[in-house]
Amino acid sequence: MSVRIRPLHPHLFAEVEGIDMRRPLAPDEVAAIEAGMDRHAVLVFHGQDITDEQQVAFSTNFGEIELALGGNITKDADRRLDVKLADISNLDRDNRLFARDDRRRMFNLGNRLWHSDSSFRAVPAKYSLLSARRIPQSGGNTEFADMRAAYDALDDATRAEIEDLVCEHSLLYSRAQLGFTELSEEEQRTFAPVRQRLVRTHPVTGRKSLFLSSHIGTIVGWPMPEARCLIRDLIEHATQREFVHAHVWRQYDLVMWDNRQTMHRARPYDETREARDMRRTTIAGEAPTVAQQAA
Repeated sequence: MSVRIRPLHPHLFAEVEGIDMRRPLAPDEVAAIEAGMDRHAVLVFHGQDITDEQQVAFSTNFGEIELALGGNITKDADRRLDVKLADISNLDRDNRLFARDDRRRMFNLGNRLWHSDSSFRAVPAKYSLLSARRIPQSGGNTEFADMRAAYDALDDATRAEIEDLVCEHSLLYSRAQLGFTELSEEEQRTFAPVRQRLVRTHPVTGRKSLFLSSHIGTIVGWPMPEARCLIRDLIEHATQREFVHAHVWRQYDLVMWDNRQTMHRARPYDETREARDMRRTTIAGEAPTVAQQAA
């Protein structure tokens, strides 16, 4: 069966047909998906009732798996999933719902802020692939914003101002926005800030995009209040409705997105009463966005 890709939004997001993730991909199928990612930045594959092992196998067609280490406060002994998968759920290792005041739940509420996965790593992520194993009856959508279209819509003066700016990203910054500041010394060391360019150029298409995230705390060389005002303005600009697509999940959807070209956020649902079992594989990026010391 040939791969068919149907756009669902003027700027980003498309639906893919003709792929069965339970079997190996042919080279032309991998090439078609990569071309679809370059063009649409976000792809949805419906009806993919897969195992963790099949998700990992599918993901490795597109690069090296980024291990789910250093991006959360869950202890190794409390992991529900293999380290190759990030657990984007409201479940503990025994598949019980987190209590409303569970520290892990409080930390994970940061996923409701606009962000780019792993921008807090020295080498930020390339792709994310999120598999919906169990979804709530309502809510829990994921919104995606096109950072290419947002960049294109900036005026010339703003583009010139931000072209060479470098930002500091950290989970410390995004969680502080929620009032989550009680972190151990080890956690603070793990979440030490890294530097990323504010404007990126896609290595295949050559399109420029904004590299924004709630993980940004300041701009190198700027006073922090002034930096945060600019970042707030840019995020408000980049998440206007014309640049955003909201995905309403179906069970066994797999959504794949390019973190170099998009931001995303989760939307609320009744997470103290309903399970939302989402499992993410992440494809590691190739290099830092700026020369920086590894953190």
